Amino acid sequence: MTDTVKLAEYLFTRLNQLGASAVHGVPGDFNLDLLDFVEPSGLLWVGNTNELNAGYAADGYSRIRGIGALVTTFGVGELSAINAIAGAYAERAPVVHIVGTPNRATQDGKVRVHHTFNDGNFRRFGQMHAHVTVAQTSLRDPLTAPQEIDRVLQQCLIHSRPVYIEVPVDLVEVPVRSANLKNPLKLPETLVTPATSDAISQVLDKLYAANRPIVLFDGECRALNITKEVQSIVEATKCPTWTTSYGRGLIDESLPNFQGVYKGAFDDQSIQNFFEQADLVLIFGPHFSTTNSYALTAKPNPELSIIFSDNEIEIGSTILRDIPARLAVSQLRKQLDISKIAQYSASDLQGLSWHDSSSISFSTVAKDEVIAHSKLWDLFTSFIRPGDIVMGETGTSGYGVREMRTPPNVRIFAPVTWLSIGYMLPAAQGAALAQRQMQAQSNGATDGKKANNGRTILFIGDGSLQMTVQEISTMIRHDLNVIIVVLNNDGYTIERAIHGLKESYNDVAAWRYLGAPSFFGAKEGTFTAQARTWGELEKVLSSKELTEGTGLRMVELFLDRKDVPKGPLAMLMGKEQKRMEGLKTKREVIP
Repeated sequence: MTDTVKLAEYLFTRLNQLGASAVHGVPGDFNLDLLDFVEPSGLLWVGNTNELNAGYAADGYSRIRGIGALVTTFGVGELSAINAIAGAYAERAPVVHIVGTPNRATQDGKVRVHHTFNDGNFRRFGQMHAHVTVAQTSLRDPLTAPQEIDRVLQQCLIHSRPVYIEVPVDLVEVPVRSANLKNPLKLPETLVTPATSDAISQVLDKLYAANRPIVLFDGECRALNITKEVQSIVEATKCPTWTTSYGRGLIDESLPNFQGVYKGAFDDQSIQNFFEQADLVLIFGPHFSTTNSYALTAKPNPELSIIFSDNEIEIGSTILRDIPARLAVSQLRKQLDISKIAQYSASDLQGLSWHDSSSISFSTVAKDEVIAHSKLWDLFTSFIRPGDIVMGETGTSGYGVREMRTPPNVRIFAPVTWLSIGYMLPAAQGAALAQRQMQAQSNGATDGKKANNGRTILFIGDGSLQMTVQEISTMIRHDLNVIIVVLNNDGYTIERAIHGLKESYNDVAAWRYLGAPSFFGAKEGTFTAQARTWGELEKVLSSKELTEGTGLRMVELFLDRKDVPKGPLAMLMGKEQKRMEGLKTKREVIP
């Protein structure tokens, strides 16, 4: 390696080293020089249909690959993407947002150029992003640029949240020192201190004293990089273990002590009773948003909980600070004495197991019965294979995928906190690409396109699809292995359940959804199908073109606009129907 490289080379080489092998984004006049260096640096330029979709895609990519990258132009481009960056911050997706900005002379001279408010202020957009990223830099000095890039990228890794880098046009090709590239960026090494040892001792004392310990695994375990260690603890202790929807697929769900998603007040009474009888709950990587915790009802009793978060262990009302989760969990596993942990008898777990729950098959349903959520997700379970990524858009799909009992090694994306409808389709593009690149890497393939055997299966409502439908063209362009299942329920059913059951503002235009692949450039013969009954769905799911094919495939299912999965949406729909009945009664009695 030479002593110097161009600044853009340094930045993209660092991204490649970290595993961001693809760059999402849209070209614009202030980032074009920057984009010249993407592919020469060994990265794939994806090229999205708009910046918002690019941000969603980079988010989905990062949750599979460990880090994602997005390039937009100054002002109009970055503000188009900022909603996606905010969602990545809320749900801890490590996305590097790179913005090509006007040259330094233009900025310093406060020139009134396009893509600004025409007032000479060039700092507003960076200030906006400071609220939705964990670290930012506006590169101004070639001497310090490498250190600034490394600082910001390291913060992205440490916190698993988005960061923001501004690159002025006139700095793109400026030489910078390359020496730092010889040393890979790493997370800071943790240090065992007396405080750490004392904290783990307190945790172990509580665990050994417990008669009915249980485990709750949440999705921030991915961000904290503790998934493998927590799974080892779950396997060793054999404690009954639940996850949240955010944590689905991160640990091995085939483990005999895995019990599925804990739904709080919306769960079976036997499971609610089991949680109430527990005298200790180990909670790893908590993310207790209302959506992820079933309106906060799935948040265990804090007085009986030990919570492992970023840099703290919370034992009841006591908070032990400055104890990184990676260190805490590794030390807990290392010091664990399995012989001291209470074991459950078979009678204690009677009727509890997620794996013993009865399932249905197409042979048990009437062929001419219309498709409904009550059976849909059970019937789709047999279609899912190890290695698949399953994604459920905000709405009925997002609640449905939570109910699926999937085989091992299946990642599930469900709504967590941000709930920006339309997110899942571009995120599926990013996730499918990351999946293919990782498979190619593990198989030793030099061309990522040669490894295309993992499927990304997206369930999305008709309303959500209309938000970001253009990204289907990016899936086709890169020949990604994606199956899109459109749940056509004639509008925004989730909004109808909340308010406005019969209001026109919850309607959407009636599209011919299966025409999308052709319109967006799919090759002739691309698989598409519709189903209105269980018999039709069985035929669709048994098609080899769907199950064994590659590339884009699309299925449209028709459901009633008031049909929702069991759980919170069913409760909301029931309340809204009663409200509407009440309004009708009032109208009838008023003369």
